[in-house]
Amino acid sequence: MSSRRLFAAVFFSALALAAWPALAPAPKSGFDLEGFGRLPVLEGGRVKPIDTFARNTLLVIRSKQTVRVDGRTLSATRWLLDSAFKPESSDTYAAFVVDDPEVLGLLGLEQGKGRYFAYWQLEPKRDEINRQAQAADSLPAGGRSRFQEAVLALDHRMNLYERVKNTFMASGQGDPVMDLAFFQAMMTQAMDSLKSGKPSKKSAATMGALDARMQGYQFLAEAAAFKSLPPRPGEPEESWASFGEAMTRPGAALDLHPGASVFARLASAYRAGDAAAFNAAVGEQTVWTRANAPTAASQARVEALYNRAQPFISGMTLYVIALLLVFVSWATRREDIASAARAAAWAAFLVHTAGLLARTVLQGRPPVTNLYSSAVFVGWGAALVGLFAERIHRRGFAVAGASVAGFATLLIAHHLGSSGDTMEMMRAVLDSNFWLATHVITVTIGYSGTYLAGLLAIAWIVRRHAVSKPDAADDKALVSLTYGVLAFSLFFSFIGTVLGGIWADQSWGRFWGWDPKENGALLIVLWNALILHMRFAGFVRQRGIMMMAVFGNVITSVSWFGVNMLGIGLHSYGFMDSAFWWLLAFSVSQLLLIALAALPPRFWSHARQADA
Repeated sequence: MSSRRLFAAVFFSALALAAWPALAPAPKSGFDLEGFGRLPVLEGGRVKPIDTFARNTLLVIRSKQTVRVDGRTLSATRWLLDSAFKPESSDTYAAFVVDDPEVLGLLGLEQGKGRYFAYWQLEPKRDEINRQAQAADSLPAGGRSRFQEAVLALDHRMNLYERVKNTFMASGQGDPVMDLAFFQAMMTQAMDSLKSGKPSKKSAATMGALDARMQGYQFLAEAAAFKSLPPRPGEPEESWASFGEAMTRPGAALDLHPGASVFARLASAYRAGDAAAFNAAVGEQTVWTRANAPTAASQARVEALYNRAQPFISGMTLYVIALLLVFVSWATRREDIASAARAAAWAAFLVHTAGLLARTVLQGRPPVTNLYSSAVFVGWGAALVGLFAERIHRRGFAVAGASVAGFATLLIAHHLGSSGDTMEMMRAVLDSNFWLATHVITVTIGYSGTYLAGLLAIAWIVRRHAVSKPDAADDKALVSLTYGVLAFSLFFSFIGTVLGGIWADQSWGRFWGWDPKENGALLIVLWNALILHMRFAGFVRQRGIMMMAVFGNVITSVSWFGVNMLGIGLHSYGFMDSAFWWLLAFSVSQLLLIALAALPPRFWSHARQADA
């Protein structure tokens, strides 16, 4: 098979592999879980499908998007249905991750018995958990102990679960349809009594029961985890309501939101195990939403498909396949395998691009809005630069660098996404499409190029010690690629930093304020400029350029993540305790690579010869 045909075969096969999660038939179930998951809700300031809320919530509670129950794997949507409509069952699911030994001691649970526990195991200590969490919350983030951070996280998970349980019906409540009918009947009786002007003992009892029921619905209105009822025609776009809010609105009994009765029937059908009635209710709500809130319904359908496709997971898989094919091509020196590696890398990049575009469309914003999206975009930019660089030096180094950068950044994004919704509402200073599309994207492209240059430098260092007879042409190609990518990075880093100053002048009234993030961006510009100047002036040669390029990884990482951990400055957001240790470990690894570059080539071979 010719290289071109092999390229096409691998490329389209890789795309088919990536498309399979979206096209594969759903697991068989009597209940229309996919239809329910596509219903739009309002949560966190944006419209999203129930599927997204369920996935994000379970990810926060369990650190996974599925839960194992009696040997079966429940999807996030099925878990949410059980939690909202059958909490007596979901309370027994081992859904809560607890791995801090002091927290386990507080709960009276044994270490080594697993890290997942059920709500019923935690609930007896609920008051103590809440008390400890309040004490921890009163302290600044940097002043909390490991135990305080862990108990605060557990309290947040339990609060989130308890809100889900009380979104449509209070825990222990009976049949929602009967309760709704009883509420409407009592409301009618109360209004008839008021109109007659002749109060009686029966009307007094009715008013008392009505007041108790209204308190129950008011509790649901305050506790609901999301708002599931879109605005009716003629209502403002922001007038979404939860089930409890719909019941407590003035005149609710006479002009009840049609979705309220639908969700009541849906809950009753699910509790009774009546799949046909459940599916009919889901279909009725879907039809009503498409007719009365078409934008929300369309957006929810697209996002549910995006969730199912999981393009970034597929992208990571294809990047790894591309990297493995590069290694095989180096070992065999076969051009057809090198062509297959390029095909897999281009397919991975296309899937990566599709995911990036989908997020942009769903958010209605440029692709970089938070740390998660910046990680996705940095990898995308590095992969793009690497794939085009491969067209100049067709030796596999740029494809390998693009694949490593794409995989590593998507892996970082995957872990950043464990904190919840990655499409959350933005900070006010970021709420500008123009500056997000200019400064943020431009400076992030600079990050991408700097990382790619660092990866190419690492490849040069590894080859220097791993290959017994390195090809001088390969070394020259690597150095040339690194130099070109650094020049590319310097251009975008400089332009992005200047644009950031203009944005700061418009947002905060000053062009430059020596903010930690501003200092970090300036360091990237200065470091890239220093490398190019040192090479141009002849102060460093191949090894010097590569050592400095590797240190560029450290500077960029500190600018990208490190300044957010300082807790100071106008750009301090996205803090994570665990990220500090990962950043430290990464920086140490880069310093060790620089030290390795300073040693003679294959120094251990020379040492053995000297000993002999």
